[in-house]
Amino acid sequence: MTTADLPRIGPHQLPGRIVLAPMAGLTDQPFRNICRRLGAGMATSEMTTADTSQWQTGKSRHRLTFDNENGLKIVQIAGSEPEQFAEAAQAIAELGADIIDINMGCPAKKVCKRLAGSALLQDESLVKDILQATVGAVDIPVTLKMRTGWNPENRNGPAVAALAEECGIASLAVHGRTRTCMYKGEAEYDTIRSIKEAVSIPVFANGDITTAQQAEQVLKYTTADGILIGRGALGYPWIFREVNSWLAKKVSVDAPSAAEQRDIILSHLDALYELYGEATGVRVARKHLTWYCQHIEGAGVFRDKVVRIESAAKQRQATEEFFIRYQANDLTAAKASTRSSNLLRNGLSGKQQEKGGKKEEERRQGS
Repeated sequence: MTTADLPRIGPHQLPGRIVLAPMAGLTDQPFRNICRRLGAGMATSEMTTADTSQWQTGKSRHRLTFDNENGLKIVQIAGSEPEQFAEAAQAIAELGADIIDINMGCPAKKVCKRLAGSALLQDESLVKDILQATVGAVDIPVTLKMRTGWNPENRNGPAVAALAEECGIASLAVHGRTRTCMYKGEAEYDTIRSIKEAVSIPVFANGDITTAQQAEQVLKYTTADGILIGRGALGYPWIFREVNSWLAKKVSVDAPSAAEQRDIILSHLDALYELYGEATGVRVARKHLTWYCQHIEGAGVFRDKVVRIESAAKQRQATEEFFIRYQANDLTAAKASTRSSNLLRNGLSGKQQEKGGKKEEERRQGS
């Protein structure tokens, strides 16, 4: 694949076809930077309200921080009033953003009850007003994240996509479920394929993509220009490196060594402490450590301990000490990733994975 084959959003040529999906409360700057460093072609911020009067909160300030960003600066905004979108877009552009992303994909009740997120797909007239207002307010590219429709009986994704292109939207990201589907069942890609056929702007497919082979299959079936990976990257940010290698060379790269996993996780913790401060940084780190532990064999006892620690120094120290024991027991990252990936691909619940991790820890301690 040549550079010319890679997606372009306005003046920005992406370095790859596999990008990180925006996820509220998850895709903060530290996680975005890690994913880009490991091969994500693009990473969008968490969802920020289009109501600029609410930007004084700590959450909004962190989501609008571009210091130390290691790639394109992309902010996603959500709301329901065209005037607010236009005002927010102008303010974000003045802050130095490269791209603005509009959220019409979030299925959360607290968002949809305000006729925002994917609830907007019910009203194509309002969709048009929002898109025109936002695109008309700024000179930087505006993109759209959406679902295939409001419910399975009303998959109006192709119509909304065509409307978006007409309004000047630079690219589309489409989750293969409707709003009422939430995250239940399996994503469907037929509608994404229809959307790609309906427009000439870049289309990114999203939903249930957790392996390099799945990414390849979805790209081929939908003819999409790229793939968004969201939940599949939690605790496993090197998935971007794996997918890129497979698409480019049909080569399966080894999972990170224990030492590399340690360095990635510790750098993630340090970035969280720096961005949020100690108290909030420790709390946010607990979530990410829990996901990392799902991909590390025998990490159940460590996880139970580290999520109760209140100090950044002690949380970091516990992580370092765990990896010393981990390497001493010769549990390679390759073995760990293979086992945990199988658990995830087979659809086992978090409780089942936790139970398996505890049993493994007990077996090792008794041997």
